[in-house]
Amino acid sequence: MQGSLTIGRVWGIPIGLHYSWFLVFGLITWSLAGGYFPEKYPGWGLATYLLVGAATSLLFFSSVLVHELGHSWVALRNAIPIRSITLFIFGGIAQIGREPPSAGVEFRIAIAGPLTSLGLAGLFGGTWLVTRDIAFLAAPMIWLARINLTLGLFNLIPGFPLDGGRVFRALVWRLTGSFYRASQAASLAGQMLAFGFIGLGVLIALRGNVGEGVWLAFIGWFLQNAAAASHAQASLGELLRGVTVAQAMTRDCPRVAGDLLLDRLVQEEVLAKGRRCFLVADDGHLRGLLTLHEVKAVPRERWGQVRVDEVMTRPDRLAAVGPQEDLVAALAKMDDANVAQLPVLAGDQLVGMLTREHVLHYVRVRAELGV
Repeated sequence: MQGSLTIGRVWGIPIGLHYSWFLVFGLITWSLAGGYFPEKYPGWGLATYLLVGAATSLLFFSSVLVHELGHSWVALRNAIPIRSITLFIFGGIAQIGREPPSAGVEFRIAIAGPLTSLGLAGLFGGTWLVTRDIAFLAAPMIWLARINLTLGLFNLIPGFPLDGGRVFRALVWRLTGSFYRASQAASLAGQMLAFGFIGLGVLIALRGNVGEGVWLAFIGWFLQNAAAASHAQASLGELLRGVTVAQAMTRDCPRVAGDLLLDRLVQEEVLAKGRRCFLVADDGHLRGLLTLHEVKAVPRERWGQVRVDEVMTRPDRLAAVGPQEDLVAALAKMDDANVAQLPVLAGDQLVGMLTREHVLHYVRVRAELGV
């Protein structure tokens, strides 16, 4: 997720804090310290309320992280990569590298999160039973038990992108045998749920509780966008089902010499022709790939001294695809490598280039033709 700060790694997965997290962390801390704890446990000093509130807020987001790690652990056991986990204003999100290969895997990944939250609710509840005579410990424990119970049950609501929506998608997938139909059903359920939240939020706001109403409507808006995006992604996957890389790639790849200076490349190819990606090849054998990313990494004043082959990405560090590979799988490979283009190799021979731009053009043409 853009705009996030990486704070560490778990199982090789980058853990990030989106900038919106700091806002919601402060709001939860203030809500606990200024309202909930003074009402339930009067007589503490302000510093104590703030300290316990901040600690409880940190433990809450730690619980959200553990929830996402529950999903991630099951995904990794099924050889599905996790690009990152980000904590943000609505909780947390684990970015899964690709869609699960079967309904069973989808179900196990989806259900792992709510089960983890329910397990945490039991853990915090048990800790509260042991420490209920120690107010400073009992206060956060009972709140965390309730909030994790709520989180686990809320996520079981069968609407995408909630975990319950993914469980629902897995069940429909198993019944119909179609991932696309299952995604359509889960996305539709998610959008209905989202509009329900928006309507409820508006109603609550009109009745005078503006803050809670706006918050519910905001959650509904977020869910609706996520559900609509899921539907669009599933539709794209269905549109490209059975399409190979060779059908969408371009064979007219701009090739440049390795000894070409960057300033000439920018003037003659980038600015004059609008090209952004270049292959460096000898007799059809790929030597490297150069994009604007590598060019911009070189200080402007050195473009007249640095050659293409000094900054290009060499083949041993370059992801590539074959012409007969599935196009959807190739797009997933682009995402995994965080690049916008991939060279297409038949053995060690360069036969073309696949870029996101070419894929979008291919999709547009198919849509125009009604294919």
